[in-house]
Amino acid sequence: MRTLVLGRTPARVAAVLATLREDGFDAEGVSTDEETRKLLETEEFGVLIIGGGVGPDSRATIKELAARHRVRRVIDGALTAPFDVYVRREFEPLIRETAAEG
Repeated sequence: MRTLVLGRTPARVAAVLATLREDGFDAEGVSTDEETRKLLETEEFGVLIIGGGVGPDSRATIKELAARHRVRRVIDGALTAPFDVYVRREFEPLIRETAAEG
């Protein structure tokens, strides 16, 4: 199951992606709403992670778009250091659970 990560800070997006990929997840990351929109329209993503830096208006719009494009779970996140520990504790179990739901 592909995961899309949206975060406003490219370095944090890269850190999340590094951990997810290291742990065997298929993930892609972006920093803008437009990039997110284009990728969601492919309907290839089952999970969307939205970072804490994404404002409320953008967050609401992206969630609506995700619902229209077959995203099965949206995870709201706000990374805390160490980032790899947070990703493994908060994101990975939810991605696995969503994948197991078939």
